[in-house]
Amino acid sequence: MSQTSRPSPPPVLSPARRWTGLAALAVALLTVGLDLMILNVALPTLAGDLEASTSQLQWIVSAYTVIFAALMLPAGGLGDRYGRKKLLLAGLAAFTGASAWAAYSGSAGMLIAARAAMGIGAAIIVPLSLGILPVLFPPEQRRRAIAVWVGALGVGLPLGPIVGGWLLEHFWWGSVFLINLPIGAAALLASAVLLPESRAPDAPPLDLPGIATSVLGTAALVYGIIQGPEDGWSDPGVLTAIGGGILLLAAFVYRQRHAAHPLVDPQLFTNPNFTWPALAATAGTFTLVGVLFVVPQYLQILGGHSALATGIRLVPLVLALLVAAGAVDKIVTRFGAKIPMVAGLAIAAAAFAVYSRISPDSSYVFTATCLAAMGLGAGLGLTPAVDLVMGTLPADRAAVGSGLLMAIRQIGAAFAIAILGTVLNAIYTRDLDPHLNNVPEPAAEASRDQIAGAYAAAERIGGPRGDELATAAADAFTQAMSGVFIASAVISAILTVLIALRLPASATGTPELSEQQPPAKETG
Repeated sequence: MSQTSRPSPPPVLSPARRWTGLAALAVALLTVGLDLMILNVALPTLAGDLEASTSQLQWIVSAYTVIFAALMLPAGGLGDRYGRKKLLLAGLAAFTGASAWAAYSGSAGMLIAARAAMGIGAAIIVPLSLGILPVLFPPEQRRRAIAVWVGALGVGLPLGPIVGGWLLEHFWWGSVFLINLPIGAAALLASAVLLPESRAPDAPPLDLPGIATSVLGTAALVYGIIQGPEDGWSDPGVLTAIGGGILLLAAFVYRQRHAAHPLVDPQLFTNPNFTWPALAATAGTFTLVGVLFVVPQYLQILGGHSALATGIRLVPLVLALLVAAGAVDKIVTRFGAKIPMVAGLAIAAAAFAVYSRISPDSSYVFTATCLAAMGLGAGLGLTPAVDLVMGTLPADRAAVGSGLLMAIRQIGAAFAIAILGTVLNAIYTRDLDPHLNNVPEPAAEASRDQIAGAYAAAERIGGPRGDELATAAADAFTQAMSGVFIASAVISAILTVLIALRLPASATGTPELSEQQPPAKETG
């Protein structure tokens, strides 16, 4: 394999085909983004209609998350070897078919299996859609295309509660999965017609030990992180899963450094133009996950809004994310990638710090302003970070590199939920417990479990005692929210400083490693 060969430009496609092809990818990503959050508003309905236990409800969510995180890296590698378009179409078909299966599941166990199948499809769609962008667009247009990609995936997250709330108000719970069918079918048809096929020329043999250690390690780690808040961080099963996951991922890294045909280029682990932007992209994901973890509960339970009205009140986050993603191309062209990345993280950190002053009496204007600032920070940071990562990837490893980035982001999202959930529960129970002395034990236990349980218990008790419990729960929950936002602000601030100090100022997203590798082969 020649070390002097340079990547050829993307295949000659008309501008209309490039951008309509990107639109097809955006539709596919929107479906995945919606599904990551849309189920949250349907869980109470599922508990009643399917008689699902708390453990089953957790696995209806977690089965998707674990599979999604574990399979993205090998899915990218398979796409580079056998054809990115071909595998993307398979992923879209799997996701759409599994959505129909989920909609008509007759039991909680069947729904868990369907959600796992949906995770397989999503794990293929996300890295392959990003890995196809260098085939569609030349470097000077790639950043703008990535901004659309980031916007489509990011906007789907807060839109999930809006769409889910509307569907549940008008239809049965299966509609939150059926919505994927027309969108998935449209994306499948458009992708089949508009996207060119591409794959790596002279692809080396698949690194099967690398695939095995990455899949098992990621699955074990994410499972342990998810179970930690539920079973306790000292639980032997949790410790075994996390420890085993870390050991397997360490074995994966070792394997990549010594294998004759590694799944991932070992240079990526030491390249600052990959490492720090990947952390910045993970921080952007952390921002969105942290907000969507607690704010909907605050708006819906303390604010008394419906699921649909709660989703609509998240719109400032969506709009700010879109505005920032749309403007960042010109900013990067003028100032480079480092400045908007650092600025985005700093804005997010400041917004978290300000929002930590929230109370039960805070106005929606305060919430909307903070949400807009967080969306602005995420939008400014994510697009140049993803562009820098793509610029470091060899042309023949675009999809597997995308899978590595997305797996890192998904692990970061799981950590965000686990860490922030632990902080939320610890502060909430600490501040609420002194007010539960005169509350019947069943009501006290329900109140400790979650804010919704406290409000339901207060309504059952009624009178002054019920009002006192509701007030105490609201105060405890907003104090817990403050703790979550302070933790988010600290993490964002630390990453801001580290990236400001360690990311090279000259980082522009110009391919470096790719110049040492042969180009991806366009086959259709």
